[in-house]
Amino acid sequence: MATRQNSTNGKPKSPRIQVVLPELICEQLSILAKNESRTVSNMAKVLIQEGIKKYFEKEVNHPISAININTDKFRDELEKQSIKRLKGAPQRIRYYKKLDDN
Repeated sequence: MATRQNSTNGKPKSPRIQVVLPELICEQLSILAKNESRTVSNMAKVLIQEGIKKYFEKEVNHPISAININTDKFRDELEKQSIKRLKGAPQRIRYYKKLDDN
């Protein structure tokens, strides 16, 4: 069973699992991660996602819902983007009340 923790701001984190790997597979995973400039954990996530997708497409013949595929693609694209810093100090947003002409 995956465990879910809360972050310091109270929002729930993604579920966590723990996996025990043979030494050889762990080394191969580390090499793949380094080659793709990923963390070992992120590389494992990507490989698990690909394996599950192939399993459902090939073995079970149940299509994975389009919503999940689109969500995963969107999340992957966001993760690939570089971090862009805003220039200058944040500007205060002012909201004006609409005055009634009575």
